[in-house]
Amino acid sequence: MVNKSQVKGEIKDLVGKVQEEAGKLVGNKKQEAKGLKKQVEGKAEKALGDAKEVVKDAKEAVKDAVKKH
Repeated sequence: MVNKSQVKGEIKDLVGKVQEEAGKLVGNKKQEAKGLKKQVEGKAEKALGDAKEVVKDAKEAVKDAVKKH
């Protein structure tokens, strides 16, 4: 399952890649740097979302294990 943080992170990473490439095309280092920053932020947000999913899955596994006993 996918959560909001994962989706927002992926989108921010993609937007950052586009912004970086646009900056390269027009020779605008500032836009290129902003794009790189967005990519880093996006990857961090996605990693947070991934971690949330791991915790959620672990909680569900514990609940299932407790129900069986």
